[in-house]
Amino acid sequence: MVIHMNLDREWCRSEFIQHEILREHRPLEEEFNYYIAVSEGNVDYITENLSRHTFVNPNGMGILSENPLQNIRYHFVITVALVTRYCVEKGMEQEKAYGLSDFYIGKMDKCKTVEEIEAVHKAMSLDFCNKMLLLKKKHILSKPIILCMDYIYSHIHNKITVRELAEYLNLSESYLSKLFCKEIGISISEYIMLQRIEQAKNLLCYSDYKVIDIANYLAFSSQSHFIQTFQKYTGLTPKKYRDKNFRNNWENTFIK
Repeated sequence: MVIHMNLDREWCRSEFIQHEILREHRPLEEEFNYYIAVSEGNVDYITENLSRHTFVNPNGMGILSENPLQNIRYHFVITVALVTRYCVEKGMEQEKAYGLSDFYIGKMDKCKTVEEIEAVHKAMSLDFCNKMLLLKKKHILSKPIILCMDYIYSHIHNKITVRELAEYLNLSESYLSKLFCKEIGISISEYIMLQRIEQAKNLLCYSDYKVIDIANYLAFSSQSHFIQTFQKYTGLTPKKYRDKNFRNNWENTFIK
């Protein structure tokens, strides 16, 4: 009873101080728009939002701790929790969403500056957003193409042929190739290569694996083939891409 009375007294004092210094929070519409944009895969909106550094802008941010670093940590956890729930409501698999949430909170927990936490927040926002965009696109794809894309995702570290995919789906190679190109807009081989390059970019950014190990891991025929192909798609060699994007404060957890 005494504790309850003390808390009431402290809250009344806190409320009075907030009114005196005219501390206002951001409009709820801004927060809702962010969460809705992520859950709907609106990459353009999220990219623009992140460019304004809204997440770490102290104006209108609630003060959950007098320590600025701890304050941003609390806000990060709240943001990830809400992003996760919005995305689950919009169709993301629950275990996948909570797995992503745990992953990014773990990354944030190792950060030592507000700038590092902002970088994790940016990666988290775009990761959830892009996954929701892909999910949205899948809803208008035929079942064979969805299964084809899932198979490619699960076997990206092996050599994958159109014949292998056609046999898996019990379709002819020509029919599958035409259907895939019609629905996705590119050939199967091009899609597979794009997925390999995306995996390579993640490994170059977030791991310290050697270039030759990444090439072998992603089933390229040789290191030189990997370097040539990577440069074709990104405009940079793997080494230059890593030098430009590597974050040495993030541990090697993408691949174990």
